[in-house]
Amino acid sequence: MARNIQSLERAAAMLRLLAGGERRLGLSDIAASLGLAKGTAHGILRTLQAEGFVEQDSASGRYQLGAELLRLGNSYLDVHELRARALVWTDDLARSSGEAVYLGVLHQQGVLIVHHVFRPDDSRQVLEVGAMHPLHSTALGKVLSAYDPVAHSEALEAERKGFTARTVCDPGELEAVFDLTRARGYAADVEETWEGVASVAAPIHDRHRMPVGAVGITGAVERVCKAPSSDGDEAGAGGGAASGGLRPELIAAVRDCARAVSRDLGASRF
Repeated sequence: MARNIQSLERAAAMLRLLAGGERRLGLSDIAASLGLAKGTAHGILRTLQAEGFVEQDSASGRYQLGAELLRLGNSYLDVHELRARALVWTDDLARSSGEAVYLGVLHQQGVLIVHHVFRPDDSRQVLEVGAMHPLHSTALGKVLSAYDPVAHSEALEAERKGFTARTVCDPGELEAVFDLTRARGYAADVEETWEGVASVAAPIHDRHRMPVGAVGITGAVERVCKAPSSDGDEAGAGGGAASGGLRPELIAAVRDCARAVSRDLGASRF
């Protein structure tokens, strides 16, 4: 059985101590409360302070929780609020589309799947909550890259892998894809990440009109895309020319779901 790291346990205990009781505590109070030598307590406090988790009042020398903890806490709450607001709408989207639904957010130069609704049939499926998807090739990733400046930079700066012959990796071509995504309000992935698989996704905004995530459906190309027509259909930049383009009713359903979640988060333009 793996042993816990004592210094991390002490740091966690210190943060819990600062989170309760008095607003600010001195070094002696912290050391005495946790049964630590002053030198040990001071070393941990200095490390936490350097990382922004603890702040020291210049006048009194006492310590309090830092702004970095607030930022992390807000991030945690934002993701969980997003998922909570999306539960009913993503269930409805899975039922109406007949496909699997994914909810993703930007995380560590990729898309973190925070909610996954299975395709409503009897097929065997694997839960992908916690999985990471690429920014440059998936529909979810393209939406985040098109609307979120941080995701946009990360998609262009990160090493981009060509998963299939259709994957777009060139920075200039990706910029065109992101421009198209913003212009039409959704992104497509037709066999750019996985052979035989197509996806469509749309952005979710909060009350400040900031992009906080993306929602999309994923399924087999023959179900998500139209049959090819003789005169050509929606070619280029993730449009899926070989497959005839995405089915318009699925695009509409995904966009309606994204708007509904955005409204529940306080966005007023939908």
